[in-house]
Formats: sequence, structure tokens, C-alpha cells
Amino acid sequence: MTETNKTNVLDRLTEGIDRLTNSERWQEWLTMQARFHHYSFNNTLLILRQSPDATRVAGYNAWRKLDRFVRKGESGIWILAPMVYKSDAETNGDEAKRVIRGFKPVAVFDISQTDGRDLPEVCVRLTGDLPGDAYSQLRNVARGLGFSVQEEFLKQGTNGECSHIERTIRIEARNDERQQVKTLAHELGHAILHEPGEGRPTSRALLELEAESVAYVVCQNLGIETGDYSFGYVATWSGGSTEARDAIKASGSRIQHAADQILTAIEAARVNEEQEVA
Repeated sequence: MTETNKTNVLDRLTEGIDRLTNSERWQEWLTMQARFHHYSFNNTLLILRQSPDATRVAGYNAWRKLDRFVRKGESGIWILAPMVYKSDAETNGDEAKRVIRGFKPVAVFDISQTDGRDLPEVCVRLTGDLPGDAYSQLRNVARGLGFSVQEEFLKQGTNGECSHIERTIRIEARNDERQQVKTLAHELGHAILHEPGEGRPTSRALLELEAESVAYVVCQNLGIETGDYSFGYVATWSGGSTEARDAIKASGSRIQHAADQILTAIEAARVNEEQEVA
């Protein structure tokens, strides 16, 4: 793929993000997200200790406002909520100040413990099989980088993982082939760009933006459309259209380098196979 083509693909990525973040679907998603409480570090630890696979957590009434209902018999995940009271101190005519006077245990529930209306999504998991052997080609690229690829049942909501320490890429075995190919390309982006050490971005948002942008470029070159997933993924990690555009521009050369490394390896393997047949 030429430099011009790769640049054009990144332009299509940012254009797709622009369309998404100006759509009614994005506004519905933002409204939904606003209903979820941002838990403190300590409460996050409590949630993970009791329910390691929890992905989206809210209280009983919060779920009802989203037209979802906690199933009968489900056990709550216990966190600590602040007890807030109005201050008795003089406020000079202003509204009474609110002070925290301790904490109390309250129950919250993961989305997996609820039934009801589907929540709006901007990151749609890809479905369907693919012609050709794109997954095998990407697996061979991983092998060339010194990584093994394993298909496993991962925790709910996780499509893939990349461990530089174990030199292993794990792919959710229950996903359709189209999603697995996209995920493997994403994890290869991590494998190439995000080796621990100096030069590795410290921002998780930037790590995910770079890896998903690599996946989008690679999959476009392989004839696989991943916009339904990639546009929303990059937009949510970056925080919006403008932020995504600026970050992609700043990381453009890194993204293109990683995508080129993957695509060059695939092309070299194809040429070798043709020569062996001849």
C-alpha cells in the first residue's frame, strides 16, 4: 500500500468518526453514559473484588431509568456511598453547603444481572464470516513477531488481549470471524507499537486509538469494512471527533508504520507461497 493510500484510509477513518459524532446515535449514547456514576478508585477495587467480570455497573433505580430491571434473586455488588448532609454553619445567605459525614454500604448491579431494553451502542461488534484466509495471514504475522495467538473464552466485553511479557495474543473465541480478524489486527498494532519501555505512550486512550487505527488501515487493505466498530471505538477512547482527528494526525506516522509492517509481511508470505507452487 502506498503512503498516499494509507493517508487516504486514515482520512476515511476521521471522516467516519465525524459522521458518527454528529449523529443521533452518538447523542443517545452520550445521554446513556451520563446516567452511569463514575466510581472512586476504592469502589472500583470493591467492584472488581466481588465481580471481576463486571463491565457496566449501576444502582437498582439507575437501571430502571434506563428501562432495564435487575433480575429476581441477583446478589448486589456492595460499594460505599457517601452520606451527604447540609452544613449547619453560617452560609451568608448562600445555599447551605453540603458535607460528607461518613459512608454507608449500597448495592449496585452489573448489566449482566439485568434484563430489558438494549442500551444504545456506538461500537457494534462485527458479524459474519470472510472469504479467504485473512485470519491465518494475521496469525502468521504474529508468529513472525514472536507472538503466539490463542482463541479463548475471555471475560465479558473483552474481544482480545496482548501480553508483551508472555508474548501472547488472546482472541475471544465466541466472536464471528469478521470480528476476530479485526481484533487480531488491533492486537498486532499493540504488539508492534506498545512494547513496554521508553517511547511507549502513557495514555491508555492513545494506546487504544493507535491500535484501532492500525486495525482499520490493515482491514481496509484486506477488503474488510470495520467502520461500524472502529469509528465508535476510536471516538469513545479519544473523547470526540476533534480529539480523535488531532490524535490520529499526531500518531499518523506510527500508525502507518505499524500497518505497513503487517501488510508487507502478508504480501511477502503470499509471494513465497506462489514461488513454492511454481
